[in-house]
Amino acid sequence: MEGDLIHINHWLCPLSWCYGVGVAARNMLFDCGVLHEHEYDLPVICIGNISVGGTGKTPHTEYLLKMLLPKYRVAVLSRGYKRKSRGYLLSTDKTSVDAIGDEPWQMKHKFPSAIVAVDANRRHGISRLMTDEATRDLQVILLDDAFQHRYVKAGLNIVLVDYHRLVTYDKLLPAGRLREPVSSLVRANIVIVTKCPANMTPMEFRVVRNNLNLRPYQQLFFSTFRYGNLRPLFETSDGNSQQLTSDTHVLLLTGIASPEQMKMDLQRTTRHITPLFFGDHHSFTRSDIERIEREFTAMQGSKRLIVTTEKDGSRLLNSSGLSTIVRRHTYVLPIDVEIMQDQEAQFRTMVLDFIKDMQKT
Repeated sequence: MEGDLIHINHWLCPLSWCYGVGVAARNMLFDCGVLHEHEYDLPVICIGNISVGGTGKTPHTEYLLKMLLPKYRVAVLSRGYKRKSRGYLLSTDKTSVDAIGDEPWQMKHKFPSAIVAVDANRRHGISRLMTDEATRDLQVILLDDAFQHRYVKAGLNIVLVDYHRLVTYDKLLPAGRLREPVSSLVRANIVIVTKCPANMTPMEFRVVRNNLNLRPYQQLFFSTFRYGNLRPLFETSDGNSQQLTSDTHVLLLTGIASPEQMKMDLQRTTRHITPLFFGDHHSFTRSDIERIEREFTAMQGSKRLIVTTEKDGSRLLNSSGLSTIVRRHTYVLPIDVEIMQDQEAQFRTMVLDFIKDMQKT
């Protein structure tokens, strides 16, 4: 059900109140014009959230890339969380995951024709993208996780809300996981409730819609994850793809913010799942590699696999110490986004019309 994975640390609520005062004051300074938002002449689309991590920003950004790249020169600008570099950096096919971060690295390798850059200062990053020789012919900018970066005023704000962590049931940091109060959703043009169960009933859609109570100018969509075939992470893996069956024993290896949804989805195929969860954007150490080896060795069954995410796979590829047998049995589970309730055409029309209208001005 919606909100079923929320945990509130009620004893931290006084600190959340103090945090909320600070957030409200900052937003008021922007709303009153004391702090200035910068607008741009080309289409800028922000994909963000009001909670901490795990709403599916990367899959939804990739969904937009698939939609836009055939028609437009598209750039993705990200902070590059936990990267080992500073300032503005334009990614190439030779840029390391350590230099730009796992999510930008993943998008660049899945969409080589996309411009992918990182800069914690989004306004500076946009300026570089629009003026540098290699990128100034861009037509659309996708801002990854920049809803709180209010110095940039995106033309289209898409805010993601996790179905299992519905923001109306949550509280501000540190008691809950909200970066901003739910009232901040008024800045969104589109709200997408993500990670929805594929078998949601009309009543469940209605409950969530009434719960969020969006404004008339806002459009609400629902999305769910569709999983592709498992593909080998390393060249030494067996075969080109794998199918999970009821007798497959899975070591689910993740370093993402909210792995529970992935586990629940895989449990529909096999109940033999051993979770091995690390923190979001986790860098695998030597001791982590040894732990992976131990967990895999201890697994029972003739058919056993290590299943990980594309994001985690980008970091595992550069980790040393994995044995040949572990490499042979490590597979990545690709994730695609599907807009539900037959509203995909409506969503595409909204995004494409926004871009066309911006190009006319």
